[in-house]
Amino acid sequence: MKKNQSNNENKPFKLFNSKKNEEFIIESNSEKRKIRHIEDAASFLNETNNIEGDYGEAQDMMDLWSLDEKSATVKRKRRNRYIRIVVAFAVTVIFIFAVFYLLPRVLPEFFKGTNIELFVERDVHLEYDDSYRVVNKSSESLMTSPDPASKCITQVLYNEPVLMVEENVSNGYSLVTTLDGITGYVKNSALVTGTDSVEPDLHEYKLIVSDVSKNVMTHASQGTLIARVNMNTVLYADVKRDGVYQVSLPNGQSGWIGSSGVIEIGPRDQIEEVSSRYFVSSAISLVNSVYRENGLTMNGLSMNGLVYVCSCVNGIPMPRTMDAQMNMGTEVKLEYDVVSGDLIVESIIPGDILFLSSPYGDNPNKVYEIALCTGTGTLLMVSDARTTIKLVNFNANSDIGERILTVRRVFSE
Repeated sequence: MKKNQSNNENKPFKLFNSKKNEEFIIESNSEKRKIRHIEDAASFLNETNNIEGDYGEAQDMMDLWSLDEKSATVKRKRRNRYIRIVVAFAVTVIFIFAVFYLLPRVLPEFFKGTNIELFVERDVHLEYDDSYRVVNKSSESLMTSPDPASKCITQVLYNEPVLMVEENVSNGYSLVTTLDGITGYVKNSALVTGTDSVEPDLHEYKLIVSDVSKNVMTHASQGTLIARVNMNTVLYADVKRDGVYQVSLPNGQSGWIGSSGVIEIGPRDQIEEVSSRYFVSSAISLVNSVYRENGLTMNGLSMNGLVYVCSCVNGIPMPRTMDAQMNMGTEVKLEYDVVSGDLIVESIIPGDILFLSSPYGDNPNKVYEIALCTGTGTLLMVSDARTTIKLVNFNANSDIGERILTVRRVFSE
């Protein structure tokens, strides 16, 4: 047991000890593998000198492989890469310049005179200068003097342009003139500068509100209310989607309005005239509106105001005052019973406008009020209490027949 242990302890030393063993192993292996001795390791250098030919000499790659100087030079690779980057960048810049700057200027000239809508150049003629203001209220009264207690001449509607005659007269009022020539005082708070919202050539669509009122919202759906506009309000739009328009507003912003109850035409077009039944239908929608002298909306409406807005939305521009409306259309020849002398009610048809004298007998030749025929024997007029617009019946024996000064027919049947 001791002998085996001593042998095992000496084994590691036998693996690494003597040089004799190493030399024996190297010599025996070198003979088998025919490996050169260390002293002969550099002898191959002498052998190369005995080889004939140009082996080991420098060679001209341009002559040997027929390469040009660029391909044969390794040092130029990095510079060539920079050149390619610069060229690619220059091509990109030229492409962007051509697409976004050059083509938009060249193509319209090339297709000038054609009917291709993309290349039709729009002529912009601005209608209003710095002397105009735009109404930013749903409606605002035009007064005879800069005093809220003065008489209302008429009203101006949302987004309506007016000419500034004298600004800041007194009491927060300015003197303005409407486009149809009516001059009066209006509150400064109802007017804004900037006329982009009323310039036809700056927009795609012209919209006329034909409903009693419409809401302008901040968003196409689930928005908040910006303004409630009334019948005959004119708005301009640039975007049209399913059921909505994006309209330009007097304050320089935009809003959304539903397409129902709105008439769409071209920016400079006029509404096409329709028959009297549409005129009557518009008028009936305003029944029971609150009466206000020379008012234009259901929150304060007069009969001359009703005739004005209902005529405009149905294709016939009308003046706002009773005296001017009395000269519109054609006069209706009334018929009377040859026996009794009573008025034949059927000679007045729906859509006819009746101009009546005062029921109190004063100024019998002066127009006191207006009535609109909505059906045979039915008139739309101000109530006796002068509080609302309502429907009344009349017949041959009614005193209304005796008060008629003239009947005007503006719309055809």
